[in-house]
Amino acid sequence: MTDVTYEVDGGTAIITIEREEKLNALDENVIQGLRSAFRRFDLSAEKCAILAASGERAFSVGADIKNPPKEMWQGVPGVGVPTDKPIIACVQGYCVGGAYILVQMCDLVVAARNTIFKYPEAQVGFTGGLIAGCAARIPHKIAMEFMLLGQDLSAERAYEVGMVNKVVDLGQQMTAALGYARILEVSAPLVVQTIKGFVAETIPRGPSELAALARDRLLRVSGSADGAEGRLAFTEKRSPRFTGE
Repeated sequence: MTDVTYEVDGGTAIITIEREEKLNALDENVIQGLRSAFRRFDLSAEKCAILAASGERAFSVGADIKNPPKEMWQGVPGVGVPTDKPIIACVQGYCVGGAYILVQMCDLVVAARNTIFKYPEAQVGFTGGLIAGCAARIPHKIAMEFMLLGQDLSAERAYEVGMVNKVVDLGQQMTAALGYARILEVSAPLVVQTIKGFVAETIPRGPSELAALARDRLLRVSGSADGAEGRLAFTEKRSPRFTGE
């Protein structure tokens, strides 16, 4: 069974982390699965996507300590896979560290009442830096408290400070997320995409986010068919035949 599944419900893609036995910890397979799923969504006819995770105990406990992903940013929507279509996070249980980054970069968030957000990296001794974007999305002092102290933040408190849009009973989060999705499905795509694009240009991007976006573009160049053709043409001492792919 794949660690990330992609289903279509009406005009909505449902992307689910399926690693419940490991509390949906993020390893390389999960990150690359998310990257592939978000790429598929961006190219699809689906109007919006819901990011979810299996089980009730945890949306995700963050990076798999025993098998951490090489480049976590690659699976983050809007960073590893830019898209102008809206994404809704559907969260329950623990949402820790890098998993919060996934949620932070979504456009709407529905949380079950048992959701606990936590960013303990300052107490663990590591950060990828993408968390800095939190300060552009909620009040500064609340963001600093969340990022520096590593304390639990309840779903209710997250709602109060603007981290989430709606808090519902456990088991109702997908229904609520689909409620948002049904509205987006019948909304004008160009307007939705324009608003999301303008907001992306309005919200400040932190150093790690800018670096990741630049690195993603460079990886596309180095891994492109044109790149392979250029190297082959050089070894064969001929003019390259570029196709723009």
